Amino acid sequence: MDGTVATFCAVGRVQPQSETVWRQADKYRVPKIAYVNKMDRVGADFNAVVEEIRGKLGANAIPIALPIGAEDKFEGIVDLIAQKAYYYNQDDKSLVNYDVREIPASMTDEVEEWRGKLIEAVAEYNDSILEKFFDNPDSISNEEVIDALRKATIDMAVVPVTCGSSFKNKGVQFLLDSVMRFLPSPLDIGHVKGVNPETDKEEIRKTDIKEPFCGLVFKIATDPFVGRLAYIRAYSGKLEAGSYVLNTRSDKKERVARLYQMHSNKQNPIDFVEAGDICAAVGFKDLRTGDTICLDSKPIVLESITFPDPVIGLAVEPKTQKDLDKLGMALSKLSEEDPTFTVRTDHETGQTVISGMGELHLEIIVDRLRREFGVEINQGAPQVNYKEAIRSTVQHREVFKKQTGGRGKFADIIVEIGPADEGVTGLQFIDEVKGGNIPREYIPSVEKGFKAALANGVLAGYEVTSLKVVLKDGSFHAVDSDALSFEICARQAFRKACPKANPYIQEPIMSLEVVTPEDYLGDVIGDLNKRRGQINNMDSKGNARIVKAKVPLSEQFGYVTILRTLSSGRATSTMEFSHYTELPANLAKEVIEKAGGKKFDSDLDE
Repeated sequence: MDGTVATFCAVGRVQPQSETVWRQADKYRVPKIAYVNKMDRVGADFNAVVEEIRGKLGANAIPIALPIGAEDKFEGIVDLIAQKAYYYNQDDKSLVNYDVREIPASMTDEVEEWRGKLIEAVAEYNDSILEKFFDNPDSISNEEVIDALRKATIDMAVVPVTCGSSFKNKGVQFLLDSVMRFLPSPLDIGHVKGVNPETDKEEIRKTDIKEPFCGLVFKIATDPFVGRLAYIRAYSGKLEAGSYVLNTRSDKKERVARLYQMHSNKQNPIDFVEAGDICAAVGFKDLRTGDTICLDSKPIVLESITFPDPVIGLAVEPKTQKDLDKLGMALSKLSEEDPTFTVRTDHETGQTVISGMGELHLEIIVDRLRREFGVEINQGAPQVNYKEAIRSTVQHREVFKKQTGGRGKFADIIVEIGPADEGVTGLQFIDEVKGGNIPREYIPSVEKGFKAALANGVLAGYEVTSLKVVLKDGSFHAVDSDALSFEICARQAFRKACPKANPYIQEPIMSLEVVTPEDYLGDVIGDLNKRRGQINNMDSKGNARIVKAKVPLSEQFGYVTILRTLSSGRATSTMEFSHYTELPANLAKEVIEKAGGKKFDSDLDE
């Protein structure tokens, strides 16, 4: 992503979800424009949103347009650069539905003040502006302001802010013009970095059609007429319809049958795309979100998209047996579109379990099953997706030997198992075998065995978040040893070593924000304390109090209904995943017993 438009509600202002997305954009240094929408709603306050963008997000937010009126008197916007007023006709559905007029007399002082702040903010990005700013500010041209503001935006020193009402088509044209003016084009980015899978060395691809083609699949969608669509950003080279590309994840070739330029949900067929273009492709067999596609002769792996693991599960089944196949097909399509949504079969109960990022996420999935696919389902109670981890490092020797007549099975490994290094997720595997005691061709099988074992922890069968395995030594049999023997040996080593490494259960913690009238603050805080909540911050907004807390997901089922009851329907809440932390021992014991009555280690009983 080269740039983004951050949309804020003129009434709701900066929400917790906005902060999360903003931090992600800052992390990847994505330049931003802020758009304050719904200026026609009761309670709309443009200046308050600008102040919250500055205060809560730490951004240098500079308006480039001001609203003419607000709420039901919102008529248009004033362009601070061109110093013109745009009055919109909401009954006119054409692309250009506004009249250009002089700035209202009542806004002259306000416009002059904000234009001065705008020029002052970008002056250092244009020497000519800096000189004129002190000598003769009126001589600064619009082109100079636009050029300096573009540089400041791309440098992430400034966030231009505009406003409008998208539903009534007010301010949208100015927003699109601002995207073209101030956000970077692919040429501004210049190049993309990747890794050559054959050499493991970093490579750079320039945004040039003469470079070998490479692109990133950033979205998968299903269209009722053309089937599965893969949305692709072309970073270099040229991709033609009907050509073949290499999927570096699967190391297989894919045929791109047709290419489309997308306009909302409409497709316009095109013959090719070039560096910097975005398109949708059909005809592929196995493309997923985050895949890199490139020329077979010039392979490269671009940085993939990382998605959080689901934190909540739900057992589902169709209400009628005839919908069983339809449900499976629908869930498969939905999981392809949304990488944070997963589907699995519980091997003990045979139930289909869907998992996502929260109750609301799964409610939307269930609603889509009914609405888009016509599948009515029965659903069980939500289940928390716990994780497992270990505290200690232990050394373990595992010998796998099996003789059934003829050629047998044999593998012998000595491993050190412990917590992974900080910041590492999944398996951290280190090979320290020397002298050929284990042939090189069997080492990947040991790693594969441990990686597969992480899916089911030793306490309650939950996924192990991270594990460090150091393969120290071992031995093999010239006849009986093979890759499968070492893979099985690794799985057994995991099952036997982890119970000695002080395993424990982790639970998901959610970031919760509650907005409540002052009268109900005590009841809200008291209820959060009962839920093992930790109050982090309390603030005020008008007559309301804002409570920010960290609360375990297991304590939050049905919270919206309870909050409504506590506040007579006047409080609202938003929630998102924060992190995993250790589950208290008494609750961990219940989770383990519920998972299958497994023996609870004495160290957790204390």
